[in-house]
Amino acid sequence: MTRTREDRWAHRVEWPLTVAAVAFLAAYAWPILRPGTGGTGRAVCDAVTVVTWVAFGLDYLVRLGLAERRRAFVRSHLPDLAVLVLPLLRPLRLLRLVTLLTVLNRYAGGSLRGRVALYVSTATGLVLFVAALAVLEAERGQDGANITGFGDALWWAATTVTTVGYGDRFPVTGTGRAVAVGLMLAGIALLGIVTAALASWLLDRVREVEQEGQVATQRDVAELAAEIRALRAELEGARTTT
Repeated sequence: MTRTREDRWAHRVEWPLTVAAVAFLAAYAWPILRPGTGGTGRAVCDAVTVVTWVAFGLDYLVRLGLAERRRAFVRSHLPDLAVLVLPLLRPLRLLRLVTLLTVLNRYAGGSLRGRVALYVSTATGLVLFVAALAVLEAERGQDGANITGFGDALWWAATTVTTVGYGDRFPVTGTGRAVAVGLMLAGIALLGIVTAALASWLLDRVREVEQEGQVATQRDVAELAAEIRALRAELEGARTTT
C-alpha cells in the first residue's frame, strides 16, 4: 500500500518530535519539582517549552499542507489545533500537554494488541506523572490545599486513576478538579483497554485449543478409518483364500 505524503512526513519526524516531547515534559516538570529554581533555570525551561511548542506547531502546519483533505484533517486533529491557537499563558500550559501525549502515543496504537502490557504500563506511568505535575502546579500555595508536594500529588493520581479515591488528598481549585476529571476518564479508558486485551487473549487461547482438538479428532478419525480399511482388506483376503 502506497503511503501518502503526510504519512511519509510523519515517519520522518517521528523521532525528532518524540525527543522534543520528552524535552517539553522535562522543561514543564523541572520548575514544578524544584520550585526554588532561579531565574536562569526558569528562563531555560521557558525557552525549551516555547521551542518545542513551535516545533509542534510547524509539524501541524506541514501535515495540514500535505493532507489530501484539509478540512477532514482539521476535524480529526481538533485538540492539536486548540493547543496551537491558544496563547502561551501560564494557566493554559496544561492544555499543551495534550500535544505531548499525542506525539508520544502517535505510533503506538497500531501495535497495541501485540504489545498491550508494555503500552498500557507506559501510558499509565506517563498519565500518572503528568497528572501529578499538573495538579501540584494548580494546588500549590492555594488556600485549603492538601496536595502540597509531589509525593502527595503522585499518591492522589494513583488513587484517582484506579477509581479508588480514598479522599485523603483532593484538589480544591477548578484547574485541579479538571485534572481529576481527565484522570478519572483516563483510568476508565485504561481499564477498558486491559479488559478488552485480556478478553481477546482468552478468546485466542480458546480458539487455539479448539483448533488443536479438531486436529487431534481428525487425526484419530483418519487412523480409525485406516484401521477399518486394513481390517476390511484382511477379511476380503481371507474370503478369497477359502
